[in-house]
Amino acid sequence: MNPDTSTPAKKKPSVTKRMIVMLVLVAVAAGAIVGFNVFKARMIRQFMASNATPTATVTTMVAGLQPWQPQLAAIGSLRAVRGVEVTTEIAGMVRSLHFRSGDEARAGQLLVQLNADADAAQLRALQAAAELAARVLERDRAQLAAQTISQAQVDADVADLAAKRALVAQQQAVVEKKSIRAPFAGKLGITTVNPGQYLDPGARIVTLQALDPVYADFGLPQRQAAEIAVGQAISITSDAHPQQPFPGRITAIDPRIDPATRNLMIAASVPNPQRALVPGMFVDVRIDTGEAQRHVTVPQTAITFNPYGATVFLAQDGGRKDAQGNPVLEARQVFVKPGPTRGDQIAILEGLEPGATVVTSGQLKLKNGTPLVVNNTVRPANDPDPQPRDE
Repeated sequence: MNPDTSTPAKKKPSVTKRMIVMLVLVAVAAGAIVGFNVFKARMIRQFMASNATPTATVTTMVAGLQPWQPQLAAIGSLRAVRGVEVTTEIAGMVRSLHFRSGDEARAGQLLVQLNADADAAQLRALQAAAELAARVLERDRAQLAAQTISQAQVDADVADLAAKRALVAQQQAVVEKKSIRAPFAGKLGITTVNPGQYLDPGARIVTLQALDPVYADFGLPQRQAAEIAVGQAISITSDAHPQQPFPGRITAIDPRIDPATRNLMIAASVPNPQRALVPGMFVDVRIDTGEAQRHVTVPQTAITFNPYGATVFLAQDGGRKDAQGNPVLEARQVFVKPGPTRGDQIAILEGLEPGATVVTSGQLKLKNGTPLVVNNTVRPANDPDPQPRDE
């Protein structure tokens, strides 16, 4: 027998044995890997089950269509149609006061009389000189007719009479300035002037304000300039009379935009027969623009703003039930397009259908799929025209 042909027969059992051992080791390794992955998945499921998202307590409301009147809002201040600080044009000592603080004054009513004795005496002297000049002129004209004097003398007499009458008129104006009168009808303020007090020119005596009507001055951004016009109706409210709106109309629009603020200044006239509005008072101004519309409306607290846009959370059926068999509500976040606001409310232009249940508070702790418990015992304010209240 050839020894070379017998050698492979002796090695064959050894190779087979090695192959079997290798396959067993591979099978064991694969089984270990599969078992580890199964164990890992099981442990992850147990961990996730023990760390489920906690239930969040929120308030909700059903979003519905509401009538919505487009409005422009502004903050303004009141100004009297006519208002002045009554002052004296010339110096003098107060002889008498002819009003009391808070009185209603008539146009032309005497308010303060300054001492004018010396001025009145000077006026009488000038009047006497003017009368004498008139007599001299009359006499010289008679002599001119008799041709005993020249025309030049008569012309000089005419000029002298005119000059003396001018002095009389000037002094008469000085005397009249010592009688300080109301330039128009209105309500007088509080005065601190007393008889015997010396007043310098320009010294304040009392304020005089015509209170019916009053002007409401306010500004609007330039982008809203096309929405207003002279004659347009407005409504103003004041914190002094929070439950009483005062109607008025726009009377003037400034022909230029303020370059510092880019606002358009507007003046509106507001009737004030009860004198409830006072110049200098701040007021809220509302202007109705366009036709009434209908928008899906929610409280402003329901909106969450972030760099990606505005969102709201909806409370929806999660498709499962709790231990009592009740449907479990879950949160779902949706993007919306917010519109104008009024009071506590905001209009939703896109992204929200009427009838959807919206989370109005507690949404900062929510994410998609968070289980919800609804507690509407205390809800956020949802008033279209909130008013301040003293509590």
